[in-house]
Amino acid sequence: MSVPATTQNHFLAVYRVVIGLLFTCHGIANLFGAMGGADGHGTTVSAGVWPYWYASLIHLICGPLIMMGLGSRAASVVGSGAMAYAYFTVHLPTGLWPIADGGEAATLFCWALLVIAVFGPGAWALEALLPRRRGQGRQAAASAV
Repeated sequence: MSVPATTQNHFLAVYRVVIGLLFTCHGIANLFGAMGGADGHGTTVSAGVWPYWYASLIHLICGPLIMMGLGSRAASVVGSGAMAYAYFTVHLPTGLWPIADGGEAATLFCWALLVIAVFGPGAWALEALLPRRRGQGRQAAASAV
């Protein structure tokens, strides 16, 4: 079954917004104790504690960028890498399977963000409103000739 490109673009945009929002929520929960806080106990992650506080900061910075479609590929690469690091250093040592070691969220975010990094932000991304770099316009014109 073939899906039109415009439908794919709009679906990817909705996907990006949802993943960015959920990623942001994790940062807010861990850093500010909102929405149940860190691990659902209403607490926060102590400032500067490696790797938890830094991962939460990545959530809080990259999540809104992804959600808005502003530098979303780069933010998705950083977020995906942080989640891969979290899985392999925090979760995997306690068990092989993500369901057993509590690493489902890290695994899902890692792969979900990788999809955005590879396929781009889709429709409605704010980065589409930014002016293009000077060299890009000339290169596109030269390749069209």
